Amino acid sequence: MQHNKYMKWFAVAATVGMLLILLGGALVTKTDSGLGCGRNWPDCNGSLIPKEITPEVLIEFSHRLVTGVVSISILALTVWTWRKLGHIREVKLLGFLAMFFLIAQALIGAAQVLWGQGDFILALHFGISLISFAAVLLLSMIVFEVDRKFDADNVFIGKKLRWHTIAVTIYSYLVVYTGALVRHTDSSLICPDWPFCYNETPFAPFNNMYEWVQMGHRLAVLIFFIWIAYITWHVVKEYKNQRVIYYGWIIAFTIVILQMIAGMLVVLTKLNLTVALLHSLFISILFGLLCYMIMLVARSNYNEKNK
Repeated sequence: MQHNKYMKWFAVAATVGMLLILLGGALVTKTDSGLGCGRNWPDCNGSLIPKEITPEVLIEFSHRLVTGVVSISILALTVWTWRKLGHIREVKLLGFLAMFFLIAQALIGAAQVLWGQGDFILALHFGISLISFAAVLLLSMIVFEVDRKFDADNVFIGKKLRWHTIAVTIYSYLVVYTGALVRHTDSSLICPDWPFCYNETPFAPFNNMYEWVQMGHRLAVLIFFIWIAYITWHVVKEYKNQRVIYYGWIIAFTIVILQMIAGMLVVLTKLNLTVALLHSLFISILFGLLCYMIMLVARSNYNEKNK
């Protein structure tokens, strides 16, 4: 029991650390601090420890430092869970995904510093980190035995909800990518109004690629919101007796509303940094929750086959 207690604390620390990597990466992008350490990696401006500290150097170097420390923590959590909880079906796969995508995002970040990359490639950076975060989050939920507390091992999900869950989670990744593309192409404020690019002329044709990127993201978010709302309505109607499904989708719907409000405020507050980071935080939590729903779909399939 004492051993499990330490594992739980370590899992929480690794999950929070992975979230800090996500928000730190967003902070680097939003403050244009990506070259705070120059074209140097892993050193910073030619030194292991930067000699001259500017805001850009502090943000970029701190992000690298946090990534290094958290990477070691996630590796340790992966090995620990493999040894102690390897009998649980998802544990080994989640540990592999956490490490694989954490390394992938670090390599993309390093490549950007050393050689530079196009906006469409850079937009993948946040999404790759997001997969690693989701894997660590699900590992932590297994460590905390969330499934047992909510009787998730006995869950049954109908075919309709299964396909909607999988499809909307895949689609959420497209929403994340378009949002990252808005940031990396500097399209965040190309449209000064909300919900239309120009509220006075809502149906005017777009003038450039940046308006297409911004409004394409808004359209993707609108579709995402409607889709989540429909799934939640279906779940409230059909799954009242399965708490983990019922409350999971209600929470998802609440988060997607908060995400939309934050996105609106990003525009209306002219890129307020706190609001922008909240925008990244909400989508990170929502994606993690949707991935948990996919894990429940897998559990449901397993339960059905082993009746």
